[in-house]
Amino acid sequence: MSVRTPMTLASIELGAGIAAACMVGPEDVIARVRDSGLKGRGGAGFPTGLKWQLAAAAPAPDGRRFIICNADEGEPGTFKDRALLEDLADLMFEGMTIAGYAIGATEGILYLRGEYIYLLEGLEACIERRRAAHLLGDAVLGRPGFDFDVSIRLGSGAYVCGEETALIESLEGRRGEPRNRLPFPVVRGLYQAPTVVNNVETFAWVAAIMARGAEWFASIGTPGSSGPKLLSVSGDVARPGVYEFPLGVPIREVLAAAGGEDAMAVVVGGAAGECVPAAAFDRAISYEDVSTGGAFIVLGQGRDLLAVAENFMEFFVDESCGQCTPCRIGNVTILEGVRAMRRGEMTPERLRDLVKLGHTMQAASKCGLGQCSANVFLSIVEHFGAEVLGRQLTNA
Repeated sequence: MSVRTPMTLASIELGAGIAAACMVGPEDVIARVRDSGLKGRGGAGFPTGLKWQLAAAAPAPDGRRFIICNADEGEPGTFKDRALLEDLADLMFEGMTIAGYAIGATEGILYLRGEYIYLLEGLEACIERRRAAHLLGDAVLGRPGFDFDVSIRLGSGAYVCGEETALIESLEGRRGEPRNRLPFPVVRGLYQAPTVVNNVETFAWVAAIMARGAEWFASIGTPGSSGPKLLSVSGDVARPGVYEFPLGVPIREVLAAAGGEDAMAVVVGGAAGECVPAAAFDRAISYEDVSTGGAFIVLGQGRDLLAVAENFMEFFVDESCGQCTPCRIGNVTILEGVRAMRRGEMTPERLRDLVKLGHTMQAASKCGLGQCSANVFLSIVEHFGAEVLGRQLTNA
């Protein structure tokens, strides 16, 4: 990673967000997060304030509520949360603490990707410093009844555990498989208690919102996509790294900043995302246009798009939990089809069947893995069918 641009988050004074939260009640904290327009920065884009409101209102028979930070950054092409964990972990823990205050939780868990175990020592040290500064533990900032502490749990490398209910299953000691919904975790999550799950970047922006105000955050971006967004820019660019842009930024502007103006296409959203062709580089990174959890993979001229599709489908075949048929069978079938294309053994009829299968997977798979795993394949067929796939078709 050769570039890490100056981030707004780096200018936030530590402790300012918690201090601001303590000046108002929990309901007001939730209202500020809601009024900021913050949506989950992990990719799903669910309104953060609404999620907290639902968790705060849900009954907790044994009194327990949980805050979970999803640091299982397993999406290929995404590494912006790693940068935050390395450089700005305090803000993440601060956002978790504010969330705990808002919904009445005393327990927080950082679910850390197993491959990030090298960060564990530094994160544990950060927690100890925050306890010593009365920013974690009993009576946070001396406020009676404001008790909140954090522990760290390591994942074991399963991509599907990035899905919040599979993550919760993993925390409870079971195989990481998505749960049936309803109920949602905000009603019955970890140990059947109301649970908020947000990702690293989301919690960091919460700390910034409380420190600077909901109006400040809402003034950035677009009406439907408030605030700045961190992007993990990689691939065929001169300056890969973590970049901060306001939501609504055109893809073309991101490419110019990273030195990838001559790109053939960009995969936005990682392996589960969308392959955007050069003709559409004026499209915006936003929840209402091209949404992403942070991955921005640039494909230069001459890249073999079918090789890209094959690589991603191999990944999803390996990572599918196998619980539902559309995902378990569909990923294997599409992978076989992509390999047939590369051999020049694809018929137009079979390609149409594969596209139909991909749409079926989007509609019928149980969780986001199967719902999104065919996305890149489908977008390559849609945007590059004539020039890239056409020559791979036979009449056999």
